[in-house]
Amino acid sequence: MKKLFKIQEKIVPEIVETAQIRYNILRSIYYHQPVGRRALAHMLDLSERKVRNDLEFFEKNYFIRITPAGTQITRTGEEFLVELDEYIKELRDIKNLEQKLEKMLGLKKVKLVNGAVSETDRKVEIGRLAAQLLQEEIKNGDILAVTGGTTLAEVAARMDSRQEVSDVLVVPGRGGLGEDVEIQANTIAAEIAKKLGGSYYLLHVPDNIAEENFSRICHEPSIQKTLQILKKANILIHGVGSAEDMAVRRGLSREEIDFLTAERAVSEAFGFYFDSSGKIVYSTASVGLTLEDLKDIETVIVVAGGENKAEAILAAVSPQYQDILITDEVTARKIIRLKGGEV
Repeated sequence: MKKLFKIQEKIVPEIVETAQIRYNILRSIYYHQPVGRRALAHMLDLSERKVRNDLEFFEKNYFIRITPAGTQITRTGEEFLVELDEYIKELRDIKNLEQKLEKMLGLKKVKLVNGAVSETDRKVEIGRLAAQLLQEEIKNGDILAVTGGTTLAEVAARMDSRQEVSDVLVVPGRGGLGEDVEIQANTIAAEIAKKLGGSYYLLHVPDNIAEENFSRICHEPSIQKTLQILKKANILIHGVGSAEDMAVRRGLSREEIDFLTAERAVSEAFGFYFDSSGKIVYSTASVGLTLEDLKDIETVIVVAGGENKAEAILAAVSPQYQDILITDEVTARKIIRLKGGEV
């Protein structure tokens, strides 16, 4: 198959380009429907004429229907989009890239969103892929821990409301960060539990608290109950942030931020800050899971994407703490280059 694709790319390169453009158009319709032609053209940085021609092709093949409200994808179109996604991954040799990154990072599994996806929709696709994998991994009786952030919010949003498992308990892995409620761990835990048909516990405590208050808060009965359940989690899905961004989100002082800069911190996870070699250079007192807890969790999935996250992923992700990485092709290629590999 790979040989066929290489021949095809050499002899009719326009087919490869057209396939990737049409894939992006159809996928954008799926996520933004009903959507107009002008909006699609702006979204994908294409001419309206190009979009119009491709919409005519899709409509002729019953992949879409064009209504006064905008273009919508049909059931046939949704089924074709799944097939097209696999084709694009084969075309871009994603499987080989996943295996290369698995070996390089020492992880059990790496799953990548293909690089044909536009940058604006990449996080949405990472969320979809992570949601799909999570629903494959989870089983009856599991305790699932989740953290907060925009990528994890996409995971929750993209999960199907198919109740194929029962008796699943979802808990936030960390306290809140005092940010938009939609991306807090409590909100994400509740939404995922609802999609799975399970139950959830909340952790009503700020993530970054003064050390003198840490012990007292952790011994509050309601907090203690959630923490006890959290320690029994056998699946965890979490994100990774850049040190600079997370220092601001966690409300660190100017002195702490200056210290992180001096120590060349590039990554943060669970209140721990890492330099580019993976060394922990700073940590904050916080309520919830710690890095040491990750070693006892059966399946740990880390979800992060974007070229700006490549160094952060490389610093914070290791077989000591994680099992599965879900990111995108562009980020994966940058990670490989940072490790001195060829792509």
